[in-house]
Formats: sequence, C-alpha cells, structure tokens
Amino acid sequence: MLKIAIQMDPIEAVDVNADTSFDMAFEAHGRGHEVSVYAPGTLQLYAGDVKARAQRIDRIARSQGDHVSLAVPALVDLKVFDVILIRQDPPFDMAYITASQILERLQPDVLILNDPRAIRDAPEKLFVTEFEDLTPPTLITSDMKAIRDFRKEHGDMILKPLYGNGGAGVFRIKPDDGNFNALLELFGETFLEPIIAQKFLPSVTKGDKRIILLDGEAVGAINRVPAAGETRSNMHVGGRAEAIEMSARDQEICDRIGPVLSQRGLIFAGIDVIGDYLTEINVTSPTGVQEVRNFGGADISALFWDWVEGRLQN
Repeated sequence: MLKIAIQMDPIEAVDVNADTSFDMAFEAHGRGHEVSVYAPGTLQLYAGDVKARAQRIDRIARSQGDHVSLAVPALVDLKVFDVILIRQDPPFDMAYITASQILERLQPDVLILNDPRAIRDAPEKLFVTEFEDLTPPTLITSDMKAIRDFRKEHGDMILKPLYGNGGAGVFRIKPDDGNFNALLELFGETFLEPIIAQKFLPSVTKGDKRIILLDGEAVGAINRVPAAGETRSNMHVGGRAEAIEMSARDQEICDRIGPVLSQRGLIFAGIDVIGDYLTEINVTSPTGVQEVRNFGGADISALFWDWVEGRLQN
C-alpha cells in the first residue's frame, strides 16, 4: 500500500464526471492505497520540515454531491508520504511558485509529480516556445507597439494572458476589430506580466485536440470543439468533447516533445494541438482523462498508477 497525498483545490467541489484529480484519487483508493488531500495554502515550512493540513479520504464514489468522506484535518509531516501529486489549478502565480519551492525540500525522499522544479521552470505558454517550428507565430511581450506591429504582420490574432487558464481572458482580434486598442489598455491595466499575441488558426473551428502524455508517451487524445459563435474550445466555456484519432503530425509533435518532458520529470502532461500546430504544453494540472476513457480510449488514471507503482518498486 502506498501513502499518497494530492495537493489540489477542494475535492468536495469537483465534478466527479470530469475532474482528472478526482479520477486519479478514485483509482488509487480503489487499489487499496491510502489517499489524502490538502490545499496548497496549508503548506508549512518550519525547522526544515514540510507539513500541511491533510485529510485522509475515507470513502470516495462517483456520486455527485455525496462523492467523498474525509477525515478530520490533521497537520501532517509530508515526508511520511510515498507520493505527492501537484494538482491544484493555476493561476501560475507567486503562490504556486512558492508551493513548488517548499515541496522541493521533500526530494528525493518523496516522489513528487510533476517535479516541482520542472513545473516552475516550464510555464505552460512559455515552455511551448522552445519548439518554435511546431507552433504558430507567437509574441510574448508587454510592449504594446510590438503587439500592434504583430497585428499588422499577421492580421487575425489571439490575445491572452500569459498565466491564464481555462480559456479565461482569451480574445480573438479580427483585422477590422475596433476593440483592439481598448483591449490593449485593459490587458495593460489588468496584468503585470507580459501577454501573448498569437496568429489565429482558422482550423480551431474543427477543434482543439488535447493529447495526454505519460512519461513522454502519448496515451490518449480527445477533440474539444468550440460552441457556436465561440473561439475558445475549453470545456469550462462550453467546448464539446468528441472522439478523435491521432494524426501523423500529432505523433511527430509527441515524438519531439516527449523525451524532453520525460527527462525533466514532467511525467503527466497534456498538450494542445490546433490543426498542425502545438499551442500549449500543460504541466500543472492537465485534464482530459475521463473524456478519453468515455470515448473508448485508455484508462489513463490506471496507466498512471501502474507507472507510479512500477517506479517505486524499482
């Protein structure tokens, strides 16, 4: 039996039919492992010890609203766990970075997935630019003149925050869009960090493919189709999941980035592909495992725990 801790947003509030962290907890609990959850805000570093207010999962079921029973919170030294999963959602801010720095103190005695240093060094929308030949034209800057020049060069474009998630703050700017200057002002006033300008890919209307990789190998894919009149395909904003097969180009992309992910300790990752282009590499809390299984694909949570169990036996 393994002792497992999952650093995540409140499990009481998750959608049991969609949430990947819940699915991982459900699978691990079903294998007889002891699973606990804790919020990153309860992390403590004192006298060299890393602790958190954790709650053991006593019961877990696929019954929304009655899906989990938790023990009373207890301050626990995290070095007692064999495995810790970092699964809280972004924003990827200083709180996220600080939590990763604290968790590093537990290595190498505890297996932490994904590796906290690797997460910190691979902000998702920056990491993808290391594979420039696989990505659409992308500019990351706070320089508004540079963004205006980018628009002149590429016309139809996407503006989005560098550290956003779930489709929040993503705007399509057409060549004749009169809101462009107002949006630049809004972004400049709202975000301290640079923003992203990216050439719009018309093929997004056919879907944004999510491919999940485990230790650098593709293990499943789904297509996320935007709702009518919507540019964003994220499930949070009405995107629809559908079954899809990986193309030769998808496999080429995975073959290129997979070894890099594995080498860095980014064992569980989700990449986004629009048409022939890689647009994001998600390493903080990748989602999609339930959708893959629902459409007849692999049981990725089972594969994940197979990998973990095999790793700890070696």
